[in-house]
Amino acid sequence: MNDLNKLRATTLEVGEESAAQRIDNFLLKRLRGVPKSHVYRVLRSGEVRVNSGRVGPAYRLQIGDRVRVPPVRVSAAVKTARPAEFPVVYEDAALLVIDKPAGVAVHGGSGVSYGVIESLRAARPQAKLLELAHRLDRDTSGLLIVCKKRSALTEMHRQLREGQVEKVYTTIVKGTPAAGLFELSEPLHKYVTASGERRVSVQEGGMTARTGVRVRKRGAELSLLEVRLLTGRTHQIRVHLAHAGHPVLGDDKYGDFALNRELAKQGAKRLFLHAGRLAFAHPLTGERLRLDSPLPADMAAFAARL
Repeated sequence: MNDLNKLRATTLEVGEESAAQRIDNFLLKRLRGVPKSHVYRVLRSGEVRVNSGRVGPAYRLQIGDRVRVPPVRVSAAVKTARPAEFPVVYEDAALLVIDKPAGVAVHGGSGVSYGVIESLRAARPQAKLLELAHRLDRDTSGLLIVCKKRSALTEMHRQLREGQVEKVYTTIVKGTPAAGLFELSEPLHKYVTASGERRVSVQEGGMTARTGVRVRKRGAELSLLEVRLLTGRTHQIRVHLAHAGHPVLGDDKYGDFALNRELAKQGAKRLFLHAGRLAFAHPLTGERLRLDSPLPADMAAFAARL
């Protein structure tokens, strides 16, 4: 007998933490280890029911909805995330803002079994909801917003989409820009390499992208920059600065690889890009928040030598 025949469907009642979430995302979160194609198959077949009726993948849940989840087989290969906490910069009932270290992915995928969000969920099993409001590259350190309420997540997404969140980074780059204050606005195009890696290039007809740059400190061959993201494209800072002739130190995708090898011996052993400041309206109270994270020790030590 198929093992699935011994299992019964479960019925879940939707609470505030899942209100307005799409049914497909709701299921993907709860059926970790189940292939995405199978989740969509049981949705299309009508095995998933909401209030006893069939729904499409785009249906948005409402508080009180009763969701029938059919029995499914979970892959035994799925690794359980190790519980981990990270330095907390701000926390209340709706938000958690952490200081993410470099080298840690924000979520599982692309060869990584789990990341910050999975580790936080494992460390806080009592939390009804923990969702990323935005993302940082794996090798970028700094401030990361996690939402603890669905209403807060929806509002943070709106603010991010409409450019109402101030995002300021600090980086150390090759060369010395001529101007002390300038903006980069070349259009960016995303593509996938033959090996399956995501990459971005400056290309006519690409997505609009704007990066504000201020030189904070000049050295003989390197500079410390403050960078403001005026749009939020993938790898935007790294690609814009590399195209301008000032690649970020330690950038293994768009950087100066020979310089990276040379400076690694002096302590620049990773991507020198730090998300140091966030400013935004609290998603529930409207209070203006400004959060800061100091430069990590390795970047601070290197900057002091410029």
